[in-house]
Amino acid sequence: MLNRISRPAVRLVERYLPDSYVFVLLLTLVAAAAALLVERTPPLALLRYWGGGFWELLSFSMQMLLVLVTGFMLASTPPVQALLQRLARLARGAGSAVLLVSLVSLTASWINWGFGLVVGALFARELARLVRVDYRLLVASAYSGFVVWHGGLAGSVPLTIATEGHFMAERIGVIPTSQTVFAFYNLAIVAALFVVVPLVNRLMLPPADESVYHRPEDAPAPTPGIAASPADRLENGRMLSWLTGLAGVGFLVDHFIGGGGLNLDIVNYGFLMLAILLHGTPRRLLASLHEAIKGGAGIAIQFPFYAGIMAIMTESGLAAGISQAFVSFADADTLPFWSFIAGGALNIFVPSGGGQWAVQAPIMIPAAEALGADIGRVAMGVAWGDAWTNLIQLFWALPMLAIAGLRAKDIMGFCLIQLFVTGVVIGLGLLLL
Repeated sequence: MLNRISRPAVRLVERYLPDSYVFVLLLTLVAAAAALLVERTPPLALLRYWGGGFWELLSFSMQMLLVLVTGFMLASTPPVQALLQRLARLARGAGSAVLLVSLVSLTASWINWGFGLVVGALFARELARLVRVDYRLLVASAYSGFVVWHGGLAGSVPLTIATEGHFMAERIGVIPTSQTVFAFYNLAIVAALFVVVPLVNRLMLPPADESVYHRPEDAPAPTPGIAASPADRLENGRMLSWLTGLAGVGFLVDHFIGGGGLNLDIVNYGFLMLAILLHGTPRRLLASLHEAIKGGAGIAIQFPFYAGIMAIMTESGLAAGISQAFVSFADADTLPFWSFIAGGALNIFVPSGGGQWAVQAPIMIPAAEALGADIGRVAMGVAWGDAWTNLIQLFWALPMLAIAGLRAKDIMGFCLIQLFVTGVVIGLGLLLL
């Protein structure tokens, strides 16, 4: 049944979803029109919000570009290629390949969202080399695992409110992760998604005559240079790579022994240092970098537009208005659910967990206090809403699509089905548990 339902969704998306760059331009126009018509924002002020916020994500854009580049470089090293191949051989056919990549992506995303995006895409590529399976669904399955990230160890909302001195600390204090990430209701939602997401992906598997097969090309092996000059000997020697890579690994060991956590900078740093170490020579690393950087164009050009959209939404008051609209008819029991729905709607325009919490917290926290609702559960409602609609938010799909070599329209039909199914699972969990 799910396969029959997914067919029209896939065809619809393939026909009407434009390139991700065109999509972000359309989204900009929608946000601007809403600010003009709903919030009565003056046109000149609107232009100032948009232009002023355009470069606010530069640091994050570089982080995401490095997610793509460092992950690709690490995956192209011989040891990691051998590991991925051994894991991929566990798949005995198309169905088991879809289940396997879903579970790997879910697990990696629960640990760290950046780690999940890279690992899922790289594992999907390797599976496609060894198993005859619909490549679109395989990559969509890898991306669908991303839905659990905000309920996991790197969720920005629960980690923010568990940190001393956060921006709402004077009002709500510090809420430990035992009341959010490790609360029974949250663990139950995560466990349910670990069952439902792979199963739904498997049930959407197209028959062989409708599948689209694709075998990703291997990165070309770098040609060993002839060490004819001191410069050539440096480029083809291993000493510099070993010294740099081992120093980087030493820093990571010290970081974790000292109680440091896993964040996006640490993930990128670790990927880079391991890639330097495992490639062996600077020339091999640079050849891998040359291949990796080709897929970064979408991130470089589109993330500034998303930053502009976020500025329009927050500065005009439109984001706060969306949250307030959902809170207006909630009670103590249903506020976490409506926080989830509001977070999902707002995430289409403000695809940043931390940024979204900064917008919604001043509205959701007073509402929770007035209604006597569980503040930790309300915060997790916002967090799950942010993670939920990432299934159809191209902002987060760009790095994975670049690694996989696909377009957004290739996977979004399958992700649309997952959006409805996971929305029911998460919503019921917030309401009933």
